[in-house]
Amino acid sequence: MSANPLDNKSQAWSALFSEPMSELVKRYTASVDFDQRLWRADIQGSLAHAEMLAAQGIIAAADLDAIRRGMAQIVEEIEGGRFEWKLELEDVHLNVEARLTQLVGDAGKRLHTGRSRNDQVATDVRLWLRDEIDGLATLFVELQRALVELAAGHTETVMPGFTHMQVAQPVSFAHHLLAYVEMFARDAERLADVRKRTNRLPLGAAALAGTSYPLDRERVARTLGFDGVCQNSLDAVSDRDFALEFCAFASIAMVHVSRLSEELVLWMSQNFGFIDLADRYCTGSSIMPQKRNPDVAELARGKSGRVVGHLMGLITLMKGQPLTYNKDNQEDKEPLFDTVDTLRDTLRILAEMVGGIRVKPEALERAARRGYATATDLADYLVKKGLPFRDAHEVVAHAVKVALGRGVDLSELTLAELQGFNAAVGEDVFEVLTLAGSLNARNVVGGTAPAQVRAQIERHRARLGA
Repeated sequence: MSANPLDNKSQAWSALFSEPMSELVKRYTASVDFDQRLWRADIQGSLAHAEMLAAQGIIAAADLDAIRRGMAQIVEEIEGGRFEWKLELEDVHLNVEARLTQLVGDAGKRLHTGRSRNDQVATDVRLWLRDEIDGLATLFVELQRALVELAAGHTETVMPGFTHMQVAQPVSFAHHLLAYVEMFARDAERLADVRKRTNRLPLGAAALAGTSYPLDRERVARTLGFDGVCQNSLDAVSDRDFALEFCAFASIAMVHVSRLSEELVLWMSQNFGFIDLADRYCTGSSIMPQKRNPDVAELARGKSGRVVGHLMGLITLMKGQPLTYNKDNQEDKEPLFDTVDTLRDTLRILAEMVGGIRVKPEALERAARRGYATATDLADYLVKKGLPFRDAHEVVAHAVKVALGRGVDLSELTLAELQGFNAAVGEDVFEVLTLAGSLNARNVVGGTAPAQVRAQIERHRARLGA
């Protein structure tokens, strides 16, 4: 077995240099502390590459057997916590390769034939991210299911709908929740779309120009489950659009998380009192014994800024880079990794938290009775009696002004008082001034009528396999 050039005193490229790298530069340029999480993807890609090299006659079958044997041992060492990660070997790729060469000798050195760390790392990140995307897709389903099942119990629970944070019209609590289901469904669609462009194989582009070895890139793509290969070697090694797209998707998803979290925080406050969150998602105060703080919802709201910040950082990282690969790209991993971790953990805990929400229908209905939420229903009623809408709008505004002055709801005005605003008002007016009547009147696709909301719940259940 020959000596390993990747030992503690040298790098894979060190033969050209007349002095060793300084310890400060080693620490500054090394990525192994954070990119070691790519080890499984690195080994997976290396094995597919080695199998192709052997099939093409570029390395011997015996070399392939040795590489497989060595990689199997490395997997055992890493999973068992016995693998020694070395800072001086810079990154996950050289650490794995160095250990492989220690174990199997020259066969380990032949593994890197026809590839570069440039196309290797691009492949590793895509493999890793593809697996994370698949896991996130499952979490989006779970979150939507939790919201749908909570909604199913509240199709006729009335709450105020808001615009400008002012009471606008009555809606059902279920209808409100399903708005978030729609948001997260779009997020899931975006995630699936990101996966398509992530799932392209860079390996075979080598450093930047391709390689003189007769590689079968399509074979490697099939082995690794890629949909195809990157068609331009320069773009293959320098492209990080998939990471930008993922972080853009994640930022939008976290905005939706933040909006829902903001409402949970408001709804739990004494000023609203619409819901209670389970104790396991709240904390207390160090000096105020009466406090139940919705810390999980607040933190989810706060973490949206973290994810959006990572997107801005990656866009800034890429905007000034000429073709092709530059060391700047090492900085793509930590924000991408943290974005995945943050989104994954947030979706998981949010789905659990939604499942533990206790709704307070009486408080929701009391709130819906404030703010003259049925004013639009009265205007629509007058339109159906023949008034132009703008005239009906003005009539109702006068009625609301009188009701405000007396501190009563529109439904508490007498028939004679309502007829005083317009003679077209009849005894049937009180049917449209009830909260239930207001909900049932909006029986159009996408409306808040309980029949429509129940239909939407069944549609979502069928879509989600619930």
